[in-house]
Amino acid sequence: VGVLARDGTLFEVTTFRKDIETDGRHAVVTFADTIEEDLARRDFTINALAWHPIEQKLLDPFGGLKDLEAGVLKTVGVPEKRFAEDYLRILRAFRFAGRFDLRIDEASWKALCDGTEHLRGLSCERVRDELLKALDQHRIPSRTLSLYAKAGALGVLYPELDELRTADHSIALNRWEFTLASIDELPPGNAFLRLAQFLHLLDPKKVVGILVRLRFSNAQTDETSQQASASALPGLDADDEAIRRWLSSNSPERLNALARLELARARAHPSVIKTPSEVVDSWRRARLIRATGVPLSISDLAIGGNDLIRIGLRPGPNFSRILEDLLDFVLTDPTQNERGVLRAHVEARLGAYEE
Repeated sequence: VGVLARDGTLFEVTTFRKDIETDGRHAVVTFADTIEEDLARRDFTINALAWHPIEQKLLDPFGGLKDLEAGVLKTVGVPEKRFAEDYLRILRAFRFAGRFDLRIDEASWKALCDGTEHLRGLSCERVRDELLKALDQHRIPSRTLSLYAKAGALGVLYPELDELRTADHSIALNRWEFTLASIDELPPGNAFLRLAQFLHLLDPKKVVGILVRLRFSNAQTDETSQQASASALPGLDADDEAIRRWLSSNSPERLNALARLELARARAHPSVIKTPSEVVDSWRRARLIRATGVPLSISDLAIGGNDLIRIGLRPGPNFSRILEDLLDFVLTDPTQNERGVLRAHVEARLGAYEE
């Protein structure tokens, strides 16, 4: 229920509640009689605070304000019991501690570490939403993601990333630390861009596997996996054809997003890849080439399927191969993207197309 105050502020109003049963995922609740009972069911002391708007009084039965001032995250009551009520609270602990730079107190930390195996019982959607909140809201998301790893939750929920974290410690660049640093270089409010950065060092099949497992939509899975697995922007020594082919294979509309990802990586570790200024220069050059209107996709070709039929070809799977061949032809030389030139090119290769 929403209540509108005289000054126009909207307040959400609900009844006092208390838990009567839980399965580690969702609690069965009933109405309570007092605010104290309601606060007693909260996850952490910093969330068990209530303000009386008429009496101008803070109700803090579990010392949440003191914990907040001390920079400590602590469960309400017995940590093991609190996490067992809903193991998603483990992920919430990571998120709160990371976002507000809090230290998880020793008893709560031990209890959540002991409970990480139970994260397997949570729905994929709830796990996904917690990750997106951390990636979207936090100024320094690496704090939260580091807690996932330190507590063992990364290995339970994202074993592919945990393998990345634990492998190749002898190499000069720690890939896990590089990944975290590059995520931090992207500003809040870019959850999916940060997600692509989180996954970008994984094999493309593993990237798709994680996104499907977390039940992202098909569109979200496709776009995020494409961003995560895209090749780097062509360097300053690349010729125009190389840039056209890069734009064609990565989708011209994706240029700005991919440049932002690469710029974040360059800022995180400029000694390993391009410097930030080199990334910007590469991006500008690619933008200039895109702006000329050169053909970069099959839809940009001067002829299409109907033209192939007029030439005498029968519609079928072969059409796709022919159009791909024509795109390759004009990527080499965009001036050849004329109806007559492309028709002649097809007619000269009819035998090869029919094989």
